[in-house]
Formats: sequence, C-alpha cells, structure tokens
Amino acid sequence: YKRFYKLMTILAKEKTNISVDTLEKISNTDLADLCYNAEQAIKAGGGFGWITVPPRDVLKRYWNSILLVNTNTLIVGRLNGDIAGSMQLSFYPPNNEAQKTIARIKSHFVAPWARGYGLAKAMIDYAIVKSKENNKINIQLDIRETQTAAIQLFESKGFIRWGENPTYAFVNGNPIKGYYYYKNI
Repeated sequence: YKRFYKLMTILAKEKTNISVDTLEKISNTDLADLCYNAEQAIKAGGGFGWITVPPRDVLKRYWNSILLVNTNTLIVGRLNGDIAGSMQLSFYPPNNEAQKTIARIKSHFVAPWARGYGLAKAMIDYAIVKSKENNKINIQLDIRETQTAAIQLFESKGFIRWGENPTYAFVNGNPIKGYYYYKNI
C-alpha cells in the first residue's frame, strides 16, 4: 500500500504543469488566487512580513498597488494555470545610477499546498533571466532566519550570505534574525 501511494504521488506530480510569468495587470481570478495563497502562506509562517492574515480588502489593495510602481515586476508561479506563488523583482529607479545594475527579490512565497513541485526554483530562475534582460549583474535579497527552506533554496541557487541583522524582525515581541544575500549573474 505504501509503495502504491508513493507511486501515485509521483505520478500526480509528473502531470502537474508548472509555469512562471509576469503580470502586467491582475485579473479578478489572479487576484483571488494571489489573496487566497498569500493567506495560506501567512498562516504557515511564510507570509513575506505579515504575521497575521489581514482582511481581504487589504490584500487586494496590496496586490493591485505592486503594479503601480514601474520599478516592480510581479512574477507569478502557476500550477496547472492557477497562481500558487509569487515573487517581486524590483529594480532601482533611473536616478539611482550607483545601483542601476542591481535587482532585488522581495516578498516571495509559494502556497503550502504547492510546495515540493519546483515552483520556487522556477521563479528564482525566471527572476535571474528577467534581471539579465534588464542589464542587471547582481541580485540581492533579505530573509528571516525562520524561513529555513527558502534559505536552503537560495543558497543552493548560488546566493551568498554576506551579513545578518540580529533584530531584523519582531514576531510576538521576540527578535528574529535576518540574513542578507547576493548573487552575481
């Protein structure tokens, strides 16, 4: 029975269609997916800064506001056509000549139900491609120490930890360490 179950799980994963793209505008369906999956990620402790799930109207405003800033790119990962994760890729504004070749990964997550399919890896690879297309030579990010799976993933993708902040964030009044990473591309 265990062998059969494992085989069925593998077959189910093999039939999963993974895709990554950028959103230029957010449809109602994509907005619903983003909000729902962000809520699930927040509940699982990986909600890109949120500790408690905000009201749905706050999430809707958050997602819609990302596209208003022309230095942001909203990358989404899809499983069988449905958004299951996202990553913001940010570039510095044109007046910041000293950092014009740097991209930043911000606010990334994969919904708990969609983990284990390679979606996060695909979004990182896509962010690297998009950064190169925009003449960037370096990608930076920061992350809470509690995001151990994400830390392992970024390190496996060649990101180098260059620093840490012992009071990067506070969760329930307790300080959480944060790590800073970069990757030359």
